[in-house]
Amino acid sequence: GVAVLNGLVMRTYIHQLMMDGEPEPRAIFDGAMTRLRPVAMTALVASLGFVPMALATGTGAEVQRPIATVVIGGLISATLLTLVVLPALYTYFGDKVRLYAPIRERA
Repeated sequence: GVAVLNGLVMRTYIHQLMMDGEPEPRAIFDGAMTRLRPVAMTALVASLGFVPMALATGTGAEVQRPIATVVIGGLISATLLTLVVLPALYTYFGDKVRLYAPIRERA
């Protein structure tokens, strides 16, 4: 949920910058840099919230630790994908998507 929301907000912001006249490479860079801090802070806070669960030693810890580890790993990997891979994909596929947009409208 958080990763999808971060991706949508970044994509919308990049699109808004391009509609305001920014060249595509600059809009992608500015959009990614502007969203860097909020995305990183969200992932950091969520991950830190699971640290006590990951370090638990009491009753039920044998179930909690693996779950917390997976959630922390998922948050970190989703954050890296959002901040690194999404702008790269937008750079690579951005022109192709706009090129075929008129074809989709005719269909």
